Amino acid sequence: MENHPPRNTWPGSLRLPSPNPPKCRQITIFGGGTATNHLVDVFTNLAQANNSVLNYIIPISDNGGSSSELIRVFGGPGIGDLRSRLVRLIPDNGDPHSEASSIKELFNHRLPPDPKSARLEWLEIVESLHPLWRQISTPKKELIRSFLNLVNQEIVKRMRPSSRFDFSSASIGNLFLTGARLFSGSLESAIYLLSSVCSVPETITVLPAINTNFSHHISVSLADGSHITGQNNISHPPAPSSLPDMAPPSPTRIRRETEESDNVEDANLPGSLPSLRKPAIKFSKLEEEDLPSRIERLWYINPYGQEMSCPANPRVLEALSKSSTVIYSIGSLFTSIIPSIILRGVGQAIASPGIRNKILILNSSIDRETGPASDPFTAIDFIAAIADACAESRGLSKPKLEDYWVYVSHVIYIESKEAPKVDREILTKAGIEGIRLYGQSGKYDDKALEQALKMVLGKGEQVGLSRRNTLQR
Repeated sequence: MENHPPRNTWPGSLRLPSPNPPKCRQITIFGGGTATNHLVDVFTNLAQANNSVLNYIIPISDNGGSSSELIRVFGGPGIGDLRSRLVRLIPDNGDPHSEASSIKELFNHRLPPDPKSARLEWLEIVESLHPLWRQISTPKKELIRSFLNLVNQEIVKRMRPSSRFDFSSASIGNLFLTGARLFSGSLESAIYLLSSVCSVPETITVLPAINTNFSHHISVSLADGSHITGQNNISHPPAPSSLPDMAPPSPTRIRRETEESDNVEDANLPGSLPSLRKPAIKFSKLEEEDLPSRIERLWYINPYGQEMSCPANPRVLEALSKSSTVIYSIGSLFTSIIPSIILRGVGQAIASPGIRNKILILNSSIDRETGPASDPFTAIDFIAAIADACAESRGLSKPKLEDYWVYVSHVIYIESKEAPKVDREILTKAGIEGIRLYGQSGKYDDKALEQALKMVLGKGEQVGLSRRNTLQR
């Protein structure tokens, strides 16, 4: 039994708003990728209602898409999810022809998939000839172009007979963020610059889970004993016909593949794992074959495949120390949430009694990471994965069911054929409150979700039974 702070409610009980609710401090959201972007307005409204600062914690282990080419040529962290969240946070004034809308369009723009066409369009953008610049004022245009020009110069400098930068499907926002990082030598400085250009409100911060100028990769083990290396291979491998790194390769094969990779002169260290060096620009999120068995554990690895214990970004720990609410958002469980909470210091911060609400918004469907279809994750499996990662962050063994409440206090979910199954009796045993919402087409209704979150934080009216089904004592 772990040494925990006293719980502030009995198992399965409903926390009703107190007559004089404590002042809500900051709200911290764990979740990267596209799914959480759909809930940005919900979280913004929640923070405004509670007069709170909103923190987004984003993992930097993504090595797929155009990020994979930036990592191959420049090294450094995966920045795609950071860029995506920052651009999503650009205030919407409702005018599609405004400068803010144009900046959002520019930073979200992707070059064509054909390498030759992509390079030609890139030069048009760098040379200020592209229509994307039309609604952007001259001062901002020249500021943005200066960093795009910088990264273009760095690309030219790094060209070798064995290695040329592939502009296929490259994100302009990712290229800008890379140029800013190379100029300042600091990932957080680059994020600050992009936040300023995008006019992200000062009450919202976007923090990388690890503050680094180096690449950090992840690996997972499956229940059948096999391993998968690299975030892209875990989430959606480029070749759906075969699963990478599942069978242990022979020493001869490893040596041959390593030697072949070392013939390419890029940012990868000699002898690095070939599976981390392969291009991953093209992949499909729609055609994903099941993993052969469940994911059991995730950890960080160095370029040679050795396990690392990584410390969290100090600013992440500071944000958690000032937070009274933590939300695990929808999205990929093992690549959007676990990489952030498994870091040293995070589990202890989440277990702190100062964080009163630890809310899991359960996915509305099962994906590749929470399958396979023959043995899909249930709600308690999601909770267990989070609790296990937090405990590992603290250097503790896996917690028991009755200790899960230390890391997750509430689960918000919708019931549908595709959604993970929720066993209310098990939640009761775990001391976790379940809140059922009704959604449309298997998706959360934003207003209902916002209302449920406000109620948990003590800032909203109690939802009627048509909207909410809580566990009873």
